[in-house]
Amino acid sequence: MSMTKALADVTRVRILMALRGGELCVCQITELFGMAPSTVSKHLSILYQAGLVASRKTDRWVYYRLPGRGAAVPVRAALAWVARANAQDPQISADTKHIQRIQKTDLAELCKRQCKK
Repeated sequence: MSMTKALADVTRVRILMALRGGELCVCQITELFGMAPSTVSKHLSILYQAGLVASRKTDRWVYYRLPGRGAAVPVRAALAWVARANAQDPQISADTKHIQRIQKTDLAELCKRQCKK
């Protein structure tokens, strides 16, 4: 999928903005949006295919982050544009506060909570 198509969805843009604060586990992202894990995974897959996020797996957790300095110039430019365009968005500010609360919750607890939904 192209980068522009990946950026055309508000949820994916919100995910990118959430990742500005650092790496997040899929369960943390799922908790932030209150969506089904499969829906969040689909959004993350689209972002990954476009080169807008990187991932790693540790035990049973999959973590996503923004690509580093080694990312292609168009990727870095797109991420910078997204950050500038959404810097004053009240939803992004609310997401940032919510993420800070989520990060204080044990990952195993988040996973358990999501499996019950």
